[in-house]
Amino acid sequence: MAKVNTFATQDSELFRESFNASPIGIAVETLEGKPLFVNPALCRMLGSTEEELRNKHCQDFSPPEDASKDWALFQQLRAGSIDHYQLEKRYFRGDGSLMWGRLNLSILSGHASPLVLAMVEDITDEKETRDALAEQTALLQSREELLRIFVKNVPAAVAMFDRDMRYLQISDRWRTEYLRGGQEVLGRSHYETFPDMPERWKEVHRRGLQGETVRADEDHWDGKEGPHWARWEVRPWKTAEGAVGGILIFAEDITRRKQMEMALSDMSRKLIDAQEKERSRIARELHDDINQRLALLSLEVGQLQSNPAEIERRTQELRNRIGEISTDVQVLAHDLHPARLEFLGAVDGMESWSRDFAERHKLELEFTTDVRSPIRPEIGVSLFRVLQEAMQNAVKHSGARQIQVQLREDSESLRLVVRDSGRGFDTEAASRGKGLGLTSMRERLRLVNGTISVDSKPKGGTVIEARVPIEAAFSQEQQS
Repeated sequence: MAKVNTFATQDSELFRESFNASPIGIAVETLEGKPLFVNPALCRMLGSTEEELRNKHCQDFSPPEDASKDWALFQQLRAGSIDHYQLEKRYFRGDGSLMWGRLNLSILSGHASPLVLAMVEDITDEKETRDALAEQTALLQSREELLRIFVKNVPAAVAMFDRDMRYLQISDRWRTEYLRGGQEVLGRSHYETFPDMPERWKEVHRRGLQGETVRADEDHWDGKEGPHWARWEVRPWKTAEGAVGGILIFAEDITRRKQMEMALSDMSRKLIDAQEKERSRIARELHDDINQRLALLSLEVGQLQSNPAEIERRTQELRNRIGEISTDVQVLAHDLHPARLEFLGAVDGMESWSRDFAERHKLELEFTTDVRSPIRPEIGVSLFRVLQEAMQNAVKHSGARQIQVQLREDSESLRLVVRDSGRGFDTEAASRGKGLGLTSMRERLRLVNGTISVDSKPKGGTVIEARVPIEAAFSQEQQS
């Protein structure tokens, strides 16, 4: 049986679109450290082309001392002693300059061979701020007032406390991110300002006041507005006499980045599940239908050897059955990859697929369109997948025998409308469900700046309408 490429299904196309749209630099590597895929964000970050990055080994991205630390952890990941790690290291840019990046590496499961997912965040500014803060802290040990001035103006969330944890100075970003309502806190206790302060953080403060520098790359807590994540560092500052006068807290809110990582992880999980279901469906069709029919055909051809007189009479019948099997294999392949869109164009390709689908499932189809201009390929694929999902859902879930498909353009948008006369469903319940159908359609349209609406009522049929802005659907030359 031919091996199905991971990126051949419609759900892997959605994963690739999410992969390419991510603002975080991402690379998928082999267990030998060879990049297979890199996204545009990583190319921009490193000032290199996709081909240049894919032709490197993971150790080639950094100076030798940084690369050796990364490779030692990579070996542990490959051996299975760890399943992920995080590392701050330097990266070469295309022009030879260096930048600092925070690397998160983990095993990407769900494939025939395990792969490695590398996520890189540019922390050059953050590293310079932290280094500047550390340098200034050392230089200003005997100059507390200058330290206060520095804390006030540093472009990061920083607060300065005395030994009783009273505020001596805060940066503007600390005030913006952690003090709601612009409250004045200088001279007040940190614990009075935040009465629900966890005991574990108080212990960190005590360690800092004893002269220790404490750091957390990722910390989590549940606030009134939901879950929060932060990266922080606590370090002591000293008086002119060399005693610990208090602590400095450097903090960075990473909630949004964590939410994006979780969303990407959740989408990856859903796509892997959907991919496995699609593979199971193809396997069932190949085994239960195609394979059984081929086995029966082979048996009957074998029987003809013992009865040559029947060969001439049954030749045409056997040829017809071979043709039917060939057609069904073509249909299966076309569902995976819409080749007709490439040869016929989006409009004719969607109409051709719709009529074939309706004929196979004995549906009454009405397909109408007033679109005459060629649709952009990426828009055509997105609308085709929405059409596929809508018509397959109509057959599987609505029991509809009549389907109307309209492809229209007006001054504002390109619209695809799929209407069936089936039993309908509760749209709110479907949105809360675990299926990927509606989620997949919405995500596809979102990635091309489009929208989708679903209007359905139990026993009232279903109308699915996808809209893409006219400027996105056609090239400027076609619109003029």
